[in-house]
Amino acid sequence: MDILSNLKYAKGSKKNRKRVGRGEGSGHGQQSTRGRNGQLSRSGAKHKAWFEGGQMPLQRRIPKFGFTNIFKVEYQVVNLNALQRLVDLKKISDQKLNAEELKKLGLVSSTKKPIKVLGKGDIKAKLDLTVNDFSKSAQQKIEAAGGSITKI
Repeated sequence: MDILSNLKYAKGSKKNRKRVGRGEGSGHGQQSTRGRNGQLSRSGAKHKAWFEGGQMPLQRRIPKFGFTNIFKVEYQVVNLNALQRLVDLKKISDQKLNAEELKKLGLVSSTKKPIKVLGKGDIKAKLDLTVNDFSKSAQQKIEAAGGSITKI
């Protein structure tokens, strides 16, 4: 039986947060835990996370190195084991595959980016692929299975 003197708040209903600016008796009056002077003691004060008080910031002090090759070609990769898995699931009915077919099968995301076939895994199916590029191991495995690769 609950007696009024034994009642307690439900767990999590009362937050133990610091109530600042509520007078000297609270222990957090006057400066409201902000310190005495300076930019951050004022209302509305904020600065970027990397601001260092006017000192030259770290990201500008560190020397820059390396470069980005603007002519780099980023291929969409298709592995042989992915092709063989789709053959086993009978999702590849036509043995001739090009960029549009690979997109329909979900192996590549776009027909605009170049596609490269890599030799990871084995392939038993005879496939005729028309792609932008291929590895030597992929070419050997596909030709050993009786297929062919045409480079665009």
